[in-house]
Amino acid sequence: MADTFSLQRVLETFRSSLSENKEVYIKYYIAGWQELVSFMNSLGNVFSFISKDVVSKIQILENFLSGENGSYYVTIQSMVKYELDNDLVDLTKRGSHPESGCRTLLRLHRALLWLELFLERLRTSTEDGKTSVMCSDAYNESLAQHHPWLIRKAVGVAFCALPGRDTFFDVMNAGDHTQVVALLGESLPLIAEVYQITEDLYVKNHLLELP
Repeated sequence: MADTFSLQRVLETFRSSLSENKEVYIKYYIAGWQELVSFMNSLGNVFSFISKDVVSKIQILENFLSGENGSYYVTIQSMVKYELDNDLVDLTKRGSHPESGCRTLLRLHRALLWLELFLERLRTSTEDGKTSVMCSDAYNESLAQHHPWLIRKAVGVAFCALPGRDTFFDVMNAGDHTQVVALLGESLPLIAEVYQITEDLYVKNHLLELP
């Protein structure tokens, strides 16, 4: 996992994650997430409640990818087909497959929407924009609906400690603010496309509410 966050690498990894026929390569999806974890970690402990969970989910997918059935985990599409065909997903209640690839990726999928929404707000924000408000609004539109009240409350308090807009732009290591905004403008549509392809696949296979 990269020590220093690079917005350029986010662009490259998510671009690489899409095949010609719009399948999503898990290897590059993971690499993109590793960059996003570096982004969250570079801002201190504010996002640790999410980044720690993301790291554990990444490890599960990496284990599948390097395991004896790794050939079935090359793309999100092949993973979903393999696990459903072989009854490896707990569809209605927690059972013998609590760490299936489908369930693990769903948790990352939900978190990706939050980051996409937050970074888009950051991209279009003005100099006096409050990052705490941007982040909270993005969270309430995405992850909040999947978290119990106590976590939502703790998250709300944590977001109040977020640094200002300038700090976020600086840690992206992509030049001045104009260059950061331009690179976000390239990166976010790719993230959004990967998100939507995954969302459509999960809707089609009734996987959005896995226990």
